[in-house]
Amino acid sequence: MSGPLVILATGGTGGHMFPAEALAHALLQRDCRVALITDRRGQAFSEKFPGVALHRIPAGRLGAGLMQKAMGIAEIMLGTLAAGRLLRRLRPAVAVGFGGYPSVPTMLAATRQRVATLVHEQNALLGRANRLLAPRVSRIATSFPAVQGLKAGDAARVVFTGNPVRPEVAQHRATPYAAPGATLNLLVTGGSQGARILSTVIPAALAALPAERRARIKLMQQARPEDLEQVREAHRRSGIDAEVAPFFQDLPARLARAHLVIARAGASTVAELCVIGRPAILVPYALAADDHQSFNARALGDAGAAWVMPESVFTQAALAERIEALLAAPQRLVAAAAAAHALGRPDAAERLADLVIECANANGGAMRERAA
Repeated sequence: MSGPLVILATGGTGGHMFPAEALAHALLQRDCRVALITDRRGQAFSEKFPGVALHRIPAGRLGAGLMQKAMGIAEIMLGTLAAGRLLRRLRPAVAVGFGGYPSVPTMLAATRQRVATLVHEQNALLGRANRLLAPRVSRIATSFPAVQGLKAGDAARVVFTGNPVRPEVAQHRATPYAAPGATLNLLVTGGSQGARILSTVIPAALAALPAERRARIKLMQQARPEDLEQVREAHRRSGIDAEVAPFFQDLPARLARAHLVIARAGASTVAELCVIGRPAILVPYALAADDHQSFNARALGDAGAAWVMPESVFTQAALAERIEALLAAPQRLVAAAAAAHALGRPDAAERLADLVIECANANGGAMRERAA
């Protein structure tokens, strides 16, 4: 490949890695060279980045206590020095940050070396790492049309691209939504953090439904390994046709089959719901940093694409009432599916790739002017 070298700097969680993976694929298709810089956790995703050079640097995070903050700052400084040495050797055309504290050292080093820079924000609330980097970068790409936490002076640098999803998700964009008939396909998916509330409330809520309603439900539920047997037994007692597993390898296909999804409101989850166009009951994780999942959920709720149930009201009785109401009025599910589909941005990876190339070209011209 002879195109420009693009650095992707990202934290080590799926919410940061999935859009980076989608962008890497789009850039490789355009003959760009791509390198990924992350931390120890991010290395676990290496198989998702074929054809991409992987580099690891030290990275800290700013904890709550004074000592943790000091240690975090020291690690970020060490990481910035390591990233600076790496960037001088690699000579990239542009660096893209996807959030998470492990992205900070690379992006700080890139701005100091006058490399073209942009950050991509996956959530409807600007994350802490991107909040730190936003004043320093050339462009800010967003996944939502409106993002809280941006400053008034940022507007000229903000570009709404959407949140890139994996190709196996985008391929289901054209799968139509049909109202549930005799069977309601119900999918429950939740991250490992704080998932116990889903394993507790959902079986109890379904058990509280009338027998004729329970007989209509075909359930696919993710649960933590330590909760599997408890969840399976609860559904068996209530007569729910349930498949319970810690992870579904074919999750995009299950999303496409679902009539209703109950899920957390992480950035990747809401992006996938919208690209495929499926209605959801969203339960934001209460302990998420800065409560950012509530901002994501409200964006879908305000558009009529989802029903938002904060953990404080996510009870057996409230959920049973909600499901009962939706079973009685399936046209509400159809309308919410259409609203979600309208929010979807299946071309987000291509739009973000366009922006990356634009930044690289603009910075190349600026470097030539400075050299002249």
